[in-house]
Amino acid sequence: MSVTEHVANVLRPWRDDRRFAIDGVAAPVVVGCSGGADSAALLALAADAGLAPVAVYVDHGLRPASGDDATRVRAIAAALGADTEVVRVDVASGGNLEARARTARHDALERARCHVGASVVMLGHTQDDQAETVLLNLLRGSGSAGLGGMASRRDTFVRPLLGLRRADTHAICAALEFDVARDPMNDDPAFRRVVIRRDVLPLLSSVAARDLVPVLARQSDVLREESQFLDRVAAAAWPAEHGTDVASLCGMDPVLARRAVRQWLGAPPPSHAEVQRVLDVARGRARATELAGGRCVRRSGGRLFVEAR
Repeated sequence: MSVTEHVANVLRPWRDDRRFAIDGVAAPVVVGCSGGADSAALLALAADAGLAPVAVYVDHGLRPASGDDATRVRAIAAALGADTEVVRVDVASGGNLEARARTARHDALERARCHVGASVVMLGHTQDDQAETVLLNLLRGSGSAGLGGMASRRDTFVRPLLGLRRADTHAICAALEFDVARDPMNDDPAFRRVVIRRDVLPLLSSVAARDLVPVLARQSDVLREESQFLDRVAAAAWPAEHGTDVASLCGMDPVLARRAVRQWLGAPPPSHAEVQRVLDVARGRARATELAGGRCVRRSGGRLFVEAR
């Protein structure tokens, strides 16, 4: 039996139940591969699906073992007949390290996608990751958009494993005898996600007397669809041709007005309090307000303007 036939036989249960979501994805693809079980299983599934994956390992330089992990990725990719690229990025120490490392990683993966001419970047987030993200965003005070969790596709980034559990990816790697990496950061309680994974989710599942991961994932799908619908309604109610006219904004339902302001401001996403202050400016209750990201919103001539502080 050839390597390709062996991989196909191992992956048949996951391929046949269509939880590996790749509708509309064309070869080749870039797979963000850390060497862990999730991304290694994703690489195997992509290769089996004929997507000609290129495994891209992004080395943040944050751990001494990163060289070993790159070697693992090369070995796993070679066993699957896939190419590998290793990209080094620099992430300075300091606050919000996890978020800054993620931004640097996604930027590097997008550059790699353009370099190899891939259709999309595939990320190995599972249903367990989705449930953890929902709870993380709940603790941050996120609105319905945050509680919608991760989209299966956003721009050129695709998450085909949101229908699979972490146990599935580990089972795939064990069956294929992959030597996968284990990131020590996944056991560090200094990271809130680790505490949610290790303590909070098991406790909530125990209280609910059922596995809450699929429940949270299902609810995130519903909330994300509803949030996207309301965003479309808000955009239609305050369309681009109206510019930043305050009269039309103030005449909107408050729910839609808040969404219209969020979409207008863009990134970094404003907090609820910041949106309310912008609406106060629109209603003439304040002349201007400062926002995160070094921005200021002011009203002049019946319109709103956002500018650098």
